[in-house]
Amino acid sequence: MLLIKRLCCSFQRINAITKTRQPGDTLEVRGWIKSVRRLKNNVFFDISDGSTMQKFQVVVPKNEQLTAVSAGNLVRVLGQLQVAPQGHYELHANSLETIAEGNLNSGYPFSPKQQHDPEYVREYLHLRSRTSCTAAIMRLRHKTQMALHKFMDKHDFIHINTPILTTNDCEGAGEVFTVQPDSDELLKQMSRPPVPLSQSYFDSKVYLTVSGQLHLESMSYGLGNTYTISPAFRAENCKSPLHLSEFYMFEAELVFIENLEELCRFIEKMIKSVTNDILKFSEADIQYCQNQTVGENFNLQWLRDTWQILSYDEASDIILRNKEKFKTAVKSNEGFSKEQELFLVDYCKAPVFVINWPAAQKPFYMKISREDSSKVYALDLLMPVVAELCGGSLRECDVNRLQEHPHFPQGLEWYLELRKFGGLPTGGFGMGFERFLQLLTGVKNIRDVIPFPRYPHSCKM
Repeated sequence: MLLIKRLCCSFQRINAITKTRQPGDTLEVRGWIKSVRRLKNNVFFDISDGSTMQKFQVVVPKNEQLTAVSAGNLVRVLGQLQVAPQGHYELHANSLETIAEGNLNSGYPFSPKQQHDPEYVREYLHLRSRTSCTAAIMRLRHKTQMALHKFMDKHDFIHINTPILTTNDCEGAGEVFTVQPDSDELLKQMSRPPVPLSQSYFDSKVYLTVSGQLHLESMSYGLGNTYTISPAFRAENCKSPLHLSEFYMFEAELVFIENLEELCRFIEKMIKSVTNDILKFSEADIQYCQNQTVGENFNLQWLRDTWQILSYDEASDIILRNKEKFKTAVKSNEGFSKEQELFLVDYCKAPVFVINWPAAQKPFYMKISREDSSKVYALDLLMPVVAELCGGSLRECDVNRLQEHPHFPQGLEWYLELRKFGGLPTGGFGMGFERFLQLLTGVKNIRDVIPFPRYPHSCKM
């Protein structure tokens, strides 16, 4: 009975101990033993429970029962909180109980004292949350999502759960995964003329979403400003360290916005505000990741800079004037390569918005420039490390212009009706969530900032 009361009242996560406890307090911690040091009179255990990158030291008087306790064991420790000679908190144990065995000397792929290459760690997706770097990234990922939700709620945006299954290819690039039941018998049971057998479940072609934008637009026409943090899927034969087949997108739609520079300034304000909020709670995790990936604290100078705005024509002129500096070919009709995007950031000595893009390079929903019909009111945000972080635009609100667009998709009559039945000026953008995490941490490969990466030739677990 006493044991039950003790477990309910005094179990403490390690990250909260320094905030809520004082020396002399009795408490219980639970976690995995990361390392063991056996001295003459005491045994010192470093314990981690995943709540912080800091290990927590437990001091236990030496006895015969401790000889079987090793790194990897999950333990429950009860004792008094004390201050170690080095000034940090440690727990002087009255009792230590093994909850689960975990011999790290028998087949465990990670050595506690060894730094492993990310490619090697990635081979063990089910175990990699036990590594310090992955744990730090996952905690940071959580805090980043919470900071984004907090910012958007403060600015009166409504969060929308946009669908994963959709009948539209928002970007029109054809990089979609089709969805249908795996059971041929089920498809035959549901078939009816004139629907093709492969489409008999939904009566139409259905895809995994590439973007929640069009669904956000429909919600914004009745609710005002909306946003989502949702998975997106791209069927590309690309093994770049900046691309995944499944990833998360932060997307937002703003109503009554008619100026592209106003949208740029909102994005800048959001990213700076969210990053400063994250630093309040996760600076130790960010610094740890930066130290592991770039060998030193990564420079977040862009938090203090004023971000620049260039027109597409201005950016192209800069690239053409410096074309001898690039390994990639300069193609004026295909936008910019990552190398060229990073050059523009370095050239401007700050993040840069490239605005007013050629209409031929952008999707149907972007608003045609009223000053130059060959351009659309579109933006790309270029940042250090990751190059393109955000893409956005004002949305075309003229029904006739949409209908006349040569690439307006079939089956989107509802999109026209949004404008027909009380349309309003809107704009929006999407930000690759994993790329944002790369920007914060300096992690070079996007596969290391998502829990379970999916990319060509790899879909484990």
